[in-house]
Parts: sequence; structure tokens; C-alpha cells
Amino acid sequence: MYSVKNEFFKNEKLNLADEIYLFDTTLRDGEQTPGVALTVDEKIQIASKLDNLGVDKIEVGFPASSPGESESAKKIKSLGLNSTVIGLGRCNKKDIDAVLDADLEYIHMFIGTSSLHRDYKLKMSKESVIYKAMESIDYAKDHGLAVEFSAEDATRTEKDFLYDVYENVVVAGADFLNVPDTVGVLTPLFTRELITDIKSHFKTPISVHFHNDFGLATANTLTAIECGANQAHVTINGMGERTGNASLEEVVVALYAAYGIDLNINTSQLYSLSDLIGRLTGVKMPVNKPIVGDNAFSHESGIHVHGILNNSSTYEPISPEFVGHSRKIYLGKHTGANALKSKLTEFHIDLNQNQFDKVFGQIKALGDRGKCVTDDDLKAIAWTELNSARETRIKLIGLNLFYDDDIVPTANVELEIDGVVKKTSNSGVGSVDAALNAIRLLIQDTIEIELEEYSIDAINGGTDALADVFVISSDSNGNRSTGHAINDDIVMASILAILDSINKLLLFQKS
Repeated sequence: MYSVKNEFFKNEKLNLADEIYLFDTTLRDGEQTPGVALTVDEKIQIASKLDNLGVDKIEVGFPASSPGESESAKKIKSLGLNSTVIGLGRCNKKDIDAVLDADLEYIHMFIGTSSLHRDYKLKMSKESVIYKAMESIDYAKDHGLAVEFSAEDATRTEKDFLYDVYENVVVAGADFLNVPDTVGVLTPLFTRELITDIKSHFKTPISVHFHNDFGLATANTLTAIECGANQAHVTINGMGERTGNASLEEVVVALYAAYGIDLNINTSQLYSLSDLIGRLTGVKMPVNKPIVGDNAFSHESGIHVHGILNNSSTYEPISPEFVGHSRKIYLGKHTGANALKSKLTEFHIDLNQNQFDKVFGQIKALGDRGKCVTDDDLKAIAWTELNSARETRIKLIGLNLFYDDDIVPTANVELEIDGVVKKTSNSGVGSVDAALNAIRLLIQDTIEIELEEYSIDAINGGTDALADVFVISSDSNGNRSTGHAINDDIVMASILAILDSINKLLLFQKS
């Protein structure tokens, strides 16, 4: 049914189950992420998206925990989703009744089995734990519920006792045996040993629920599936208690890419669903989050970009379109000429070789200063270079500024006007105003101007962000023109934008 795609491991023998199910618990364990609380409407919205995604089972919450949880479970069940809707419950009649009251037909039932849970949380003997589990399953089955049983903290439970628990709940009628790594202590090696051994002892389908405390939840889940686990518990974006759970998008894509296992998930919706969960919960994904992070398909290195432009598989294990993402090529100190050419072509910006070299040099210089050049940065730099190629009557030769607590802001400005170099000084209420006043003195015999509008934006964040300045100037004849410039120095960007506007006004004198 499945085939290993990686050439290095295609001869490895796997013990894959005939059917592998995806059990999504974003709305239950995912909502237990500290600081996250979803409304009923938000839960309904997410459940509908998960159903469209194609997950087999959706754990919608813990109905006994609050009226809101019960209401959302009932409303989601009433939607008639293709996915099986599941409620969580402890091994007691009250929790089971809450699942029944929500009109659900499947309960995920749990009780702590490790000595830590027995002695410090439940204060129950081994015999009492087994009796409570069997009694609860018997009650749930009598009321028509499918039962998935979790031995909470299974991976820290004494092996003999864990197997005693599983044997008894199977007799009681459990439909799935869940193996929770409640505090995320497993490694793939121990996962392989544990799941292989459990599969050899029990015919009942095995489910796994792995936490990410050591960053191994996805790896352990994949290992469990390799060893025959029938079902994986996952959450969108790997959300959950503490450091979260196995990530749905990572598990789905890894199974497909490595083994050819298609879980009938509409993978093209993964990125948009991740984004939705991030917005609704307020938990922003790290940029380097696999599959759905902003950098998952982003490249800067010249070597990598050159390969990507020729064949994306050279530096991408899957295409971004497969998960509904998009490829981004960033520019910086590692950028090669091919990446810059590709970007300029994408933006329909045509530079000659001299202009290209200047833009390329600016990008490298910005990269050496620790800046990553965004698309907006590049467009601004390239258009500024194109504009500078126009014939100009006035050029900036030099600019010096003086500003401290005891000195009125003063600017020394040197311009070339129609081939003649002139310089002067003037003051103002600030550095930009001082420089503009000096420029006015130098050009007064050539043109008189008024600055009608001045605006500045930072293209991207940080104190060293590129300044994008836009101005509108007018002359004594009523002509108006815009000016625009980009520079990493606010004052320099302002002066260049003003001179750009003045040079355009001087064109009116020719016409």
C-alpha cells in the first residue's frame, strides 16, 4: 500500500498498518496552550476547516469542563461533518454523561496509570485504577459510545502494569488503545521498542498521543507509525500543553514525502489553516516552523537561489504549492546575481549593467550591516537608481549637519548647479529644515520653490530601516512635481527627494 520514497531507505522493512487515521485534537489539547481560549463560534469555524481538510477524527473539547465546552461540542456535532466528532472524558459517569448530552458518539476516555499519577494525583491503587477504567468503559459502551482509552502518562508507567491495564480495558470493550507520552520523554529509539512490543501483545488498534517537550513529538509519531500504530493524535501548528503536541502539518507531509502515505488530507489548505489558527489563538508561528513558517520556502544564499531557479527540488523537499504556501527569495549579503535578476524580472524593472551593479552593491552593503532586503526595499532601491539616471541640472555634492543642545541645527550643503559648484550654510528648526533652507539659498537664482507636502515611511522595522521619503514641491509659476528617494539616512533621503522634485520642476522651464 505504501512505498518508501527516499532512495537510501527504500529497502527498509516497515510494519505499517493497513489503515492510518488522523485524530486532530487542536480544539481540545491545542486549546490547552497557555493563554488560549476559543469561543464557541471560533471552535465551529475551526472544526469546519478541519473537516474540509479531511481529518478522520476531531476531538472538539472536554464537555464536562464547562457549559461552553458542552455547547460547542453539541453545535459542532450538529453540523453533520464527515469527520468523527469526539469528546474527552475522565473515567467517571459524570464525564461520560456530558459526552452523551452533547450528542456525541465517540469518547476519548483517560485515567492516570503511572505511579506518579496514582500516588500524587489520583491517590488510587493499581487495582482501583483498573476497576475504574473497566467500570467506565462498560458504562460508555452500554450507552452506545465508541471508546478510545488513554493510559495517561503511559510512557512512565511500569510496563507490566501498563499491559495489565490495556488487557482489562480490551476485555471491557475499548475500541482503541491510546499510548500518551504525556510529558514528552520518549525518543525515537524507545518509541520503536514500545510500540513494536505493544503491537505484538494486542490486536486492538493502537493510537499515539505524543508531546513535544524534547522537540521529538513529530519524530516519535512517525516512528510509531513505522512500527504499526494505527492512529496519530496531532494538532495544527503543534499547539498544546507546555511545548505542544505532534504537528499535524509535519506528520502529514513527512508521511507523504518519505513513505508515499496519502492520508487523504487536502494539503493545499495546510498553510491557510495554520494562519487561521495563529490569528484566532494569538500564537504566532516561528518563522522557521517547518511546513508553515514564513521561512519554510524562503531562500537567500546565491548558491541555493541559483539551484531553485533551475529546479526547485534542488533545495526544497516539496513544492510550496503542495501546502498552499509560497516561495520567497530574500536578498542580502549572501545574494547572487541570479537572484537579483530574477527579482527584477518579477517586478518588471529593467536596469542596464551599470545600474544593476550599483543596486547589487547596495544590497550587499545592506546585508553586511545585518539587514535583509525585502521586496519593497529592492523596488525602492531600483526605482531610485532608475530615477538617478535622468538628466539633472542640480546634483548633491556634499552635506554636513551640526546639531546639539547648544547649537541651532545647521546644514552645510554643496550643490552642482548647471555644472557650477556652489556651497553655503543655513539653520532651521531641524536638520531637514536647515538643509532645505541652505538649498533654497543656493538655487534662488535658478528657481524658487515651496515644499507643499513631505512624508516619510520606514520600509521595514528597526532603527536602521530604509527611509522612504515622498515630497511635493511647487515653483513660482504654479507648477507642481513630486520627488521620491530611498536612503538608510532619513535626512539624506529627504534632501534627495527634494532635489528630485526640484529637478522635475526645472524641466518645466525647458518646455
